[in-house]
Amino acid sequence: MLTSGINFTNFKLKKNYPNLKRKLRLLLKEKNPIIQSLTNKYKNNFNIKKIKKYKNFLNYRIIGMGGSVLGTQAIYDFLKPKIKKNFIFFNNLQNKKKKDKENKFVNIIVSKSGNTIETIVNANIFIKKNDQNIVITENNKNYLHLIADNLKAEIIHQNNFIGGRYSVLSEVGMLPAELMGLNINKFKQFNNLIKNKSFLNSLISNVSSLLYFHKKKKYNSIIINYDEKSAGLFNWYQQLVAESLGKKKQGLLPIISNMPRDNHSVMQLYLDGFQNNFFTIFYVNNNNSLRVNNNQIFSSLNFLKNKNINQIMLAQKNATENVFKKKKIPFRSIMIKKRNENTLGELFCYFILETILIAKALNLNPYDQPAVELIKTETRRLLI
Repeated sequence: MLTSGINFTNFKLKKNYPNLKRKLRLLLKEKNPIIQSLTNKYKNNFNIKKIKKYKNFLNYRIIGMGGSVLGTQAIYDFLKPKIKKNFIFFNNLQNKKKKDKENKFVNIIVSKSGNTIETIVNANIFIKKNDQNIVITENNKNYLHLIADNLKAEIIHQNNFIGGRYSVLSEVGMLPAELMGLNINKFKQFNNLIKNKSFLNSLISNVSSLLYFHKKKKYNSIIINYDEKSAGLFNWYQQLVAESLGKKKQGLLPIISNMPRDNHSVMQLYLDGFQNNFFTIFYVNNNNSLRVNNNQIFSSLNFLKNKNINQIMLAQKNATENVFKKKKIPFRSIMIKKRNENTLGELFCYFILETILIAKALNLNPYDQPAVELIKTETRRLLI
C-alpha cells in the first residue's frame, strides 16, 4: 500500500468517480477535529508525567462501550507481543465476569457523553475501593463526572467533537496505549501518508470501487481475516463503517470472517452462493509461529513436513485469492509485513479516511448515529 510495513493490492476495477479527488482535497483541508486527531499536531488532553504513576501497575480494565473501547482493544490485541501488561476489556453487560478481589487494577472508564448506561452499570459493579481510576469523558456535568468525583478519580477530558469510533488516535486510545508501554507518537502517520502518492492513489481507487459496489447493490463487505490478533481491529472497523454509513436506507455491512475456520462453514456460500459480496483479505506475516511435529506426519501428508502455521495459512490465503480470481469474485488484499505502532497507525488512518470519503460521496453525515439514539431513549423510558 502505502509504506514498508504494508502491501496493499487494490480491487481490480477501473471505475473512476471524478469528484473524489476534489472531495479528498477538501476533506484534508477541513479544520476538522477528527482529521486533526490523526495528525502529529494533535495535543492529547493528558499529561504524560501526571499519569506516570499509573504505569507501575500490571493490571488494567477498560470499561466502555463501542468506540470508547474498541479502538483500544484493537491496539492491545494487534500489538500484544510488545505489551507486558494485562488489559481486560468491558464492552458489554456480562453477568459471568467474576470480580477480581486479589489484584489491584487501574480502571479506565470511558464515555464521551458520560451517560452511557452500560458503562455506568459495569463501573458500578466491578470497581473496588482500592482500585485506581481514570475517567475519560466530555468536559460537562454528566453522570460519569459525578462517579469520578466520588471515586476521587483522575479526569481526562475527551474532545467534544470526536465521536467514539473516530477517537482511537485521541486521548481515548492514546492514554491506554501509553500505559501499555507503546510509543504513541509512532501511531501518528497521517502527515507522512498524505504526502505519499501511493497512499492517496490507493485510497481513491478503493473508494471508487466501493462506491461502484454500492451502486450495484453489493452491500456485504466481508473481511477474510487470517490473523487472530487483528480480530479487535476489525471489530473497530465494523463499527466505523456500519455506524458512519448506515443512514437514509444506504450503507455497507461489514462482516468479519475468521480464517481458516470459516473455510469449513461460510466459504461455500462465498464461492457459490449469492453474489452481492465483496471481500478484503487480510494477512499478517508471523515469523514466530508454531511448527508441525515431523515425527507425527504420515507419508500421505509429507507436504506438511517442516512447515509452520504461518506457511500453511499463507498457502491458504494465496489459494483463496487464486480461486476468487478464477471465479471473478471482487477482492482487495492487505498483507502486513511489520506488526508495530506505525503500521497500525496507517491502518487506522486509511480506514477512517476511506469511510469519511465514501460518506461524502453518498451525501451522508459520517459523524452522527441518530437512529441508535432512539433505542437509548426508549431504554431509559422502560427503566424509569
